[in-house]
Amino acid sequence: MEYRKLGKTGFNISAISLGTWQVGGKWGDDFSHDNADKILNKAVDSGINFIDTADVYGGGESEKAVGRLVRNRSERIFVGTKCGRQLNPHISEAYQPKVLREFVEKSLKNMGLETLDLIQLHCPPTDVFYRPEIFEEFDILKKEGKIQHLGVSVERVEEALKSIEFDNVTTIQIIFNMFRQRPAELFFEQALKKDIGVIIRVPLASGLLTGKFSKSSAFTAGDHRSFNRNGEAFDKGETFSGIDYEVGLQAVDCLKEAFPKYRNLAPLALKWILMHKAVSCIIPGASVEEQVKSNLDVFKIPELSEKELNAIQEIYESKIKPMVHQLW
Repeated sequence: MEYRKLGKTGFNISAISLGTWQVGGKWGDDFSHDNADKILNKAVDSGINFIDTADVYGGGESEKAVGRLVRNRSERIFVGTKCGRQLNPHISEAYQPKVLREFVEKSLKNMGLETLDLIQLHCPPTDVFYRPEIFEEFDILKKEGKIQHLGVSVERVEEALKSIEFDNVTTIQIIFNMFRQRPAELFFEQALKKDIGVIIRVPLASGLLTGKFSKSSAFTAGDHRSFNRNGEAFDKGETFSGIDYEVGLQAVDCLKEAFPKYRNLAPLALKWILMHKAVSCIIPGASVEEQVKSNLDVFKIPELSEKELNAIQEIYESKIKPMVHQLW
């Protein structure tokens, strides 16, 4: 396992960490504590020491499973959770300091912890980023010992850049992968300059970049890859990175031609992300133990050559960039 500093938090975390959306989110299955325990313990056994969760994953059940892990293991496990998506309607006006405080206290109760290593605003509406009182509340919570650090999970690069204008924001969680490359421009530069921890989510474009899908692949009705392709439930950029599914398959076919030795493209996709200096960690999800192991195969392959990097860039420029680059 490789470890990297999570920006100005000072936490030394695993470069491949674990996201728990599949464990407790909308991927077509009911929450299973038995399965969650297996996945989480497999992750820690493999050297993973940072777990990302959220209060809405499994209606709080994911947080409970993560908290149980932290309490039952002897290793130092860093936990990042998120708040805000419980608000309904999910609009800027619903974001109030008192309500966010209540969310933090509920997360502490769910996990059975006295303090949260990292609390992240969970993809708030853009207007929230222009309300200092929201960010100031987390300074108070930190003084009270209820949180250690504040981060923000964002949809758009502009939101990331606005977030890090607040001195108490220590981390940004953002979508970045071979099919979503815009963060590597100005945002990564500014993150390095300000010592911001960068947490990468959706690294495999909802599984597209594994190379295992086809036109005939079926997703259950409860899986967001079935019901959210056009943003019906939340930002469509969270599903297949906002790319039209068939266009994505075409781009994946090009990757397979360029990298014929990779039967599974996932390690290649993760290696490409880790080669960006600004990245602190990646949080691929896992719905079974084997996927935890598969994600760590990234450390078995060499750094990509300039020729290989150029091949990936050409596929992005020709197939993907015109459709999505400017959107997020």
